[in-house]
Amino acid sequence: MKIKTKTVTPEYALNVKPPKRRKLKQPSRLFQTLVRVLSVPALWATKFTYTKSRMEEAGKGPWLILMNHSSFLDLKIASKLLYPKRYFIVSTSDGLVGKEWLMRKIGCIPTQKFTTDVPLALDMLRAVQEKKTSVLLFPEAGYTFDGRTTTLPKSLGAMVKKLGVPVVTAITDGAFLYQPLYNDLRVRKVKASAHMQCLLTAQEVKEKSADEIGALIDEIFSFDNFRKQYDTKTKISEPFRAQGLHRILYRCPQCGTEGEMLGEGTSLVCGHCGKAYEMDVYGRMSALEGETEFPHIPDWYDWERECVRRELEEKTYRLGLDVDIAVLADYKALYKIGSGRLIHDENGFVLTDCDGKLEYKQAPLASYGLNSDFYWYEMGDVICIGDKKRLYYCFPKQEGVVVKARFAAEELYKKQKLSLKKR
Repeated sequence: MKIKTKTVTPEYALNVKPPKRRKLKQPSRLFQTLVRVLSVPALWATKFTYTKSRMEEAGKGPWLILMNHSSFLDLKIASKLLYPKRYFIVSTSDGLVGKEWLMRKIGCIPTQKFTTDVPLALDMLRAVQEKKTSVLLFPEAGYTFDGRTTTLPKSLGAMVKKLGVPVVTAITDGAFLYQPLYNDLRVRKVKASAHMQCLLTAQEVKEKSADEIGALIDEIFSFDNFRKQYDTKTKISEPFRAQGLHRILYRCPQCGTEGEMLGEGTSLVCGHCGKAYEMDVYGRMSALEGETEFPHIPDWYDWERECVRRELEEKTYRLGLDVDIAVLADYKALYKIGSGRLIHDENGFVLTDCDGKLEYKQAPLASYGLNSDFYWYEMGDVICIGDKKRLYYCFPKQEGVVVKARFAAEELYKKQKLSLKKR
């Protein structure tokens, strides 16, 4: 899948007026039926199955539907689980570029990831109260990188209380293994399934506190796809299963070098010290020689996060990246404005372009997470920052920085939040 782009000057992109919030219109049953039909081949290929529990207690709706975010299969699974029920979809704003009319027909409500969006909250209220229509939300906002839950917003419980409708969860199994983000959008032969349940009735939402609701959601959104693969001996024998694995495992556990790992075929090799690892058919890593430091990929991932946390504590963390820059200011196109420099340190992000026409700063407390992605719209790995007016998509010209930047942004946010509480 690609996105419509247009090459322009920085002045042009910075003067594009942001789109106005549109009045909600009921999702088109015709277009949602089309999505359902187009989803059949992929679901058939994964031999998709599902189970349901407590759904009779959810009533006819409207509901708030919370779904985990694993791969591009997610929306196809949702169409199977929910059709013919009409539902709005909270979607990232870039999904509307070049096809706004179509995405709105399907029911998309645009938002920016990892930000507080008051107009979105109002739209969701209108959806359930005025339109009497359910809302599908991916609370993780971004796709999982390592097959586990990404950071959930702390405000989720309060939002559920505000909406006051039953909460239905749809948790998938196999969707991540089918098409993990690091693997260049390649699909593998894996079965997919989902469990749909009424987590909370409207009465239970009323009776429980926001913190209690948040804790329940955290419990449901607790999974480890790589561990499940190993425990159930789900075999993935494709010869490209480690392709792109260096995107998430960017640091060598033997020599500590960053950005020189390379995942190709079924192997991951450090270009600095030469240590090589093999990814077996059950998703486990093993060193071809010497010690296997982290057989379980999420353990390697956690170690990398700890390394970043230590850099922040020692005040040695800093990323200085040469990047290509694209600006999202409306839904007509993604505007390419050339190259620039992205700096990230304990003070947050600073983005400048080569011509000195752009300077954007983003403090650590601006967002609890970082909008980052791999092979984004087939353009490349990306780090996205921005505000309500426009988003800046930065495509680094070096490897092994996207995950590190996400780690640092999350850890800096937590660090500064904790510091504020102690005052």
